[in-house]
Amino acid sequence: MLKRLKSMFSAESSKSGDERCWQVPDGRRVYAIGDVHGRLDLLRELADAIETHDSNCASANSSVILLGDLVDRGPDSKGVINFVRDWQSRRDVRVLMGNHEEMMLASLDDSEVLRYFLRFGGRETILSYGYDAGALATSGIEEIFAWLQDHFPADHREWMHNLHRSIVEGDYLFVHAGIMPGIPIDQQDERDLRWIREPFLSHADLHPYMVVHGHTIEQEAVERPNRIGIDTGAYWQGRLTALVLEGNQRRFFQAHGEPNRT
Repeated sequence: MLKRLKSMFSAESSKSGDERCWQVPDGRRVYAIGDVHGRLDLLRELADAIETHDSNCASANSSVILLGDLVDRGPDSKGVINFVRDWQSRRDVRVLMGNHEEMMLASLDDSEVLRYFLRFGGRETILSYGYDAGALATSGIEEIFAWLQDHFPADHREWMHNLHRSIVEGDYLFVHAGIMPGIPIDQQDERDLRWIREPFLSHADLHPYMVVHGHTIEQEAVERPNRIGIDTGAYWQGRLTALVLEGNQRRFFQAHGEPNRT
């Protein structure tokens, strides 16, 4: 069962070593959601909390940004994508491509990538699209690959192809994994945006933007002078986190459920 969603804390943001605060543009309210990984139950809970919070706050041009890795490992990747697409029909919801979306798309074109994908959460994704669990345990790669050609929805494939690589809101840059320090934002390698850990995580100097990212699981949201990490292990720890930004204010919401470790 889900525990009650909680607001963790609220704080002003400021840059280390100068007087200017990290801010989103005036009149904007931004909700960023960490890696969902097939946990439709937690996403529904967090989305309800976001809508309630947004309706109870002063009027603003509000937006939701999902940081990628909607699919794999958890039990309902297909349901997550359907939910997000429906949410997009009702409000401004933008989605980044994570490394797991990248692997999912590549596995639809290459059976050898599919072999790799199955070892990193792809099995759960394929089951959510209707592959029989018993058959999957005994099927060969080419058989699974052929099934995907016939059964993976074309509109889901196109939707994933069109996901954002990065998003900027004021002083904040939203990416899935991080950036390569010292490289201009418009020259970043897309693989780094989706896969990087080091040297990004340990880099101490400021970037041109405050970087908001997922990809690397932590016990709780991580705030550093140059980055904010909000992958709190939805499938591994049963925690899905959202960061709320307005002006120079930050707040964190979190939905809790049972871990779904595989």
